[in-house]
Amino acid sequence: MFLSQNISIVHPEHFFITGLTGTPYSTYYYIFLFIIYFISIIGNSIVILIIALHRSLHSPMYIGVFNLALADIGESNALIPSMIKIFFFDSQYISYNDCLANMFFVNFFITVQTYTLVVLAFDRFVAICLPLRYNAIVNNKFMAIVFLVIWAFNTFLVTLSTSLMTRLSFCKSNVVESWYCDYGTLLRLPCNDNSINKFIAVLIQAFFLVAPPFIIVLSYVGIFIALCKITTWEGRFKALKTCVSHLLVVGSFFLPILCILIAAPTTNARIISGSLSIALPPMLNPIIYVLNTSKIKDLIRKVLNNRSAPITGNVSK
Repeated sequence: MFLSQNISIVHPEHFFITGLTGTPYSTYYYIFLFIIYFISIIGNSIVILIIALHRSLHSPMYIGVFNLALADIGESNALIPSMIKIFFFDSQYISYNDCLANMFFVNFFITVQTYTLVVLAFDRFVAICLPLRYNAIVNNKFMAIVFLVIWAFNTFLVTLSTSLMTRLSFCKSNVVESWYCDYGTLLRLPCNDNSINKFIAVLIQAFFLVAPPFIIVLSYVGIFIALCKITTWEGRFKALKTCVSHLLVVGSFFLPILCILIAAPTTNARIISGSLSIALPPMLNPIIYVLNTSKIKDLIRKVLNNRSAPITGNVSK
């Protein structure tokens, strides 16, 4: 194996991604991933087009949904094609620079997803707890600024963590026991001091795996208290119904991650459960929002009715 070396820093020419090496029926799993990828791209693209083309959806909540769909497409493209490439082309080697790029984009879009869910939780909190001040607090300008800050901050932090990988010397092994260039897995390979990288890893976990669910839980505690103050069950149900889509999306995103942390499975089981925890939410999110959002369903129904009307007219003639 050729090594590029700068003084005492050793960088491998390639990393070897194990994927599901030696796992029975792994072919079917890769086909399943391709189906997930196809549905994710089509579904999120439809959501983006619907929100972009219809002015009635140019509101704070749908700006958040639009941003989530963008992050879902980015994450799906960063993760699943590289896994499918391993199966179709039997190519488990990835160059050092491509590995860092893969790490950056997967981590970046995951972090964007987490804080988009936080912003959507805040949107629901203000809508239910402070309904009279909603338009003054949460408006399109506010959401645009918030998401600009999120994208800028995430770019800075993920760029920092990825660039710090270049100071590590990989002289022990170039085998990555994961389904992509996982930051945590790569941190176990260097033979020089990686304390700074470990600190950044803990910082990222605190920012993106601990803080977001904590803030979301706090938001829903406030929402629950506000619901208890509503006198009628009909009013409570109506207010809670506006949160169903967000709660389902939050559950599909964080529950699989929690299960992985608790179960601590074997390598292959970790790869399957880990890849599903990242691949499934982008597929489920557009389905959840389309099925549970009356505005989007009404728009789709109108489009279908408009297209079927000429066909029905021609048949009647």
